Order: sequence, then structure tokens, then C-alpha cells
Amino acid sequence: MNLQTFSGKSTPIGNSNGIRFDAALFKAHPEFFGEVKATVLGPGQMLVSVLSAEASPANAVDDESNPVMQAFLHFLERQMTEHPELVEPMDEAELAQIAALVEGVEPD
Repeated sequence: MNLQTFSGKSTPIGNSNGIRFDAALFKAHPEFFGEVKATVLGPGQMLVSVLSAEASPANAVDDESNPVMQAFLHFLERQMTEHPELVEPMDEAELAQIAALVEGVEPD
């Protein structure tokens, strides 16, 4: 996956604030002309996603439409592609530790 980056700057807009991005972002990805939402991933990290009827919060329960999960999976894919030497199989001891950690935990 080839990630593109675009520069932006926060700026006052009336009584509010906004983020102004380079025009190149909108030329390369015109879907961002409409409504968007921002998901804060952590200090200094934000994910901007397009809002559409299909991407409403009510439908965002699976991994396919969860922007945080998608960002993590793309990061993981990039790391595995760029550094395959770091990928190691899990052994039985690690699997046992994970099983002990989640024992009795009920998923939502």
C-alpha cells in the first residue's frame, strides 16, 4: 500500500476553527469534498474519514467500516511488507499466555 500525505494547517473560520489542506488532496481524492469526520487515534494523531450513508456510526460495528481498525490494519500490512524479517510465528507458550489473559472475558 502506497500512503500519500498532504499538508494542512489549522485556521480560524468565523467563530470556529478548521483545517485547511493542500488542493492536491482534493484533486487526488475528490471524495473529501463532502462531509468528513475526525477520529482522534492518540496524541498528535487523527484519522479523517468521509461521511456517507454507508459509513454512519450506526453501521460502524464491523472491522470493515471501523476507521481505527482499518488504520491499524493498514499500518500492520505496511510493516509486514516492509519488514518481513520481523514476522515470527507464535509459540504454544504465547498462546497459553493469551488464553490466560482473556479467560472469563465475555465479548460484546
